[in-house]
Amino acid sequence: MRLVLPGAVLVLLAVAVAAPGLLAASDPLAADPAAALAPPGGAHWFGSDHLGRDVLSRVVHGARHSLGIGVAAIALSVAAGVLLGLAAGLSPAWLDEALSRAFDVLSTLPELLLALLVVAVTGPGTGNVIAAIAVAQIPTYARVVRAQTFVVRRAGYVEHAVTSGRSRWAVTAGHVLPNVLGPIPVLATIGLGTAVIASSGLSFLGMGPQPPAAEWGAMLAGARDYLRVAWWEALFPGAAITLTVACLTVVGRGLQRRFEGRTP
Repeated sequence: MRLVLPGAVLVLLAVAVAAPGLLAASDPLAADPAAALAPPGGAHWFGSDHLGRDVLSRVVHGARHSLGIGVAAIALSVAAGVLLGLAAGLSPAWLDEALSRAFDVLSTLPELLLALLVVAVTGPGTGNVIAAIAVAQIPTYARVVRAQTFVVRRAGYVEHAVTSGRSRWAVTAGHVLPNVLGPIPVLATIGLGTAVIASSGLSFLGMGPQPPAAEWGAMLAGARDYLRVAWWEALFPGAAITLTVACLTVVGRGLQRRFEGRTP
């Protein structure tokens, strides 16, 4: 039952990503100088920003950018992490050692700092932010898959498949890969929260989607000069980030307890 409310929030966020017009009909880019910095209420439930744009509409439409970047980054990092983890777990000792040391080096750097370094080299933009966050999260999945691969490749059913004459690729694709992916959905759910924080942080620094795009981190950056006179301009995108990350973490931890056989 404790997952019902966070799950409902995530479903609502999914609707905001897929069909934001169902939750907010106003154009998130439409400026109305006459209504600038209007407080919450009336025509603007979340108030309006310094350009007169509806904050509710921008928060709802901003979910597509913030969550879209996070999902894309997690998909890339999972794909790369699984491939590298399998390569490390099935390769000769020297290659496994080299890949493991690379994972260790990347893991010593905070993910946001590593992503910031990548964006500093590649430049701002949505695609570069996705790639930067993906690179920062690859070691998490690669190390787990590597460890799982060492366990699975010694299992009886794998040894039986090898002795029966099946090719190395067939054994890897049919027996090893499906059995090393168990923890990945749990890690990806929790990692998505980290990716949302990273994407918002990079956008806050001006490295993500560029204005006038509605993105939560960029909205916070635009609101910082108006905190004294329009607190709502920063409150609602900040609350959206916090609520999203909190719900993803709760759901991820719940999935982890079930995966480990513990009582939710």
